[in-house]
Amino acid sequence: MDKLKNKRKISIFGSTGSIGQNTVELIVLNRSSYDVVALTGGRNIVKLAEQARLLDVELVVTAFDDLFLQLKELMSGTKTRVAAGKNAILEVSDIRADIFVSAIIGFSGLEPSIRALRHGTTLALANKESLVVAGTLLRSESARFGAKIIPIDSEHSGIFQLLFGNSIEDVEKIIITASGGKFRDWTQNQILNVTLNQASEHPTWKMGNRITIDSNSMFNKAMELIETKEFFQIDHNKIEVLIHPQSIVHALVCFCDGGMLAHLSDHDMKHAINYALNWPTRRNSTVKSLDLTKVAPLNFENVREDIFPVLKLARDVMDAGGLRGTVFNAAKEIALDRFISSEVGFLDMNFIVEGTLDELEKQSSILDVEQNLENILHLDSITRNVAKNLILK
Repeated sequence: MDKLKNKRKISIFGSTGSIGQNTVELIVLNRSSYDVVALTGGRNIVKLAEQARLLDVELVVTAFDDLFLQLKELMSGTKTRVAAGKNAILEVSDIRADIFVSAIIGFSGLEPSIRALRHGTTLALANKESLVVAGTLLRSESARFGAKIIPIDSEHSGIFQLLFGNSIEDVEKIIITASGGKFRDWTQNQILNVTLNQASEHPTWKMGNRITIDSNSMFNKAMELIETKEFFQIDHNKIEVLIHPQSIVHALVCFCDGGMLAHLSDHDMKHAINYALNWPTRRNSTVKSLDLTKVAPLNFENVREDIFPVLKLARDVMDAGGLRGTVFNAAKEIALDRFISSEVGFLDMNFIVEGTLDELEKQSSILDVEQNLENILHLDSITRNVAKNLILK
């Protein structure tokens, strides 16, 4: 018997990315339980239109105005409404749904996340930037409207599940794991010469290009450090990162009584997505349970901060507080853009983010202000200009 008595209405932001596509696949497997209201995507409008037709959605939106006519043509003959641009994406946030899946990559996912919370339903959050730049604001809006935020990141989904029935006050330490990416065993000299093609390949996970590069540079894990602090409201000194090449153990929670719980699953994002879609219940998915007799030995090692200094930088950001998470994220996005366009080297991304933080620390009055959307948007814009100017120097 289906545990869900009524169909859950779902809107997906970023349906053509890796998280979005996995979400669509899970919904297709259980069509009788879900009614997809709206989809948003970027430039992959052929995939977006294919998904919209498959799920018979009410509204489909591309973020790019110049693709409106092409998307409209692809959706001809259907009853689906077509729209384009930032305002159209925000309109999706204003249409009530039981679950909003936030899978947009980058800062652009923040406003839709905030507006979705105002329905008092569930935000299934894969957009880590939302918590990094506006954790306090998201928690405040969630509490104000009685909404629930369920994490989709594999590490944070694992922690969320491990803490069920336990108090955060009883937690001594949280450990999140990192595959270490492609360069975990490389020397500093080797890292200096990393190419875009090398950085775009991952030994464990199949993800989009930007996330893959973030993972290989450990920027992704630095973001997840901040995300863990913000989501679970725990001192960042109680959060540890360990390299775990097999990507089987996603998180561990150590309690004050000496006990430790671990969350294990195959390295398939469908597990975390499926959990978020069906919370507080569980249902079958395509993810197979692990056969521990066939899993290779599970290895753990400390992070080499000599080649991954960004983790210390993230801790400095958390120590200082204020809106420095906004600066960290905006500078990282600019640095990543420039690496992808071959304007800077792989390690230069660290220097750009650190340099931007140092530069804006001279204007601490704009960093230590109230965390509201207006201040965040203002600082994000300033930060991007500072980061671009650093690159020009």
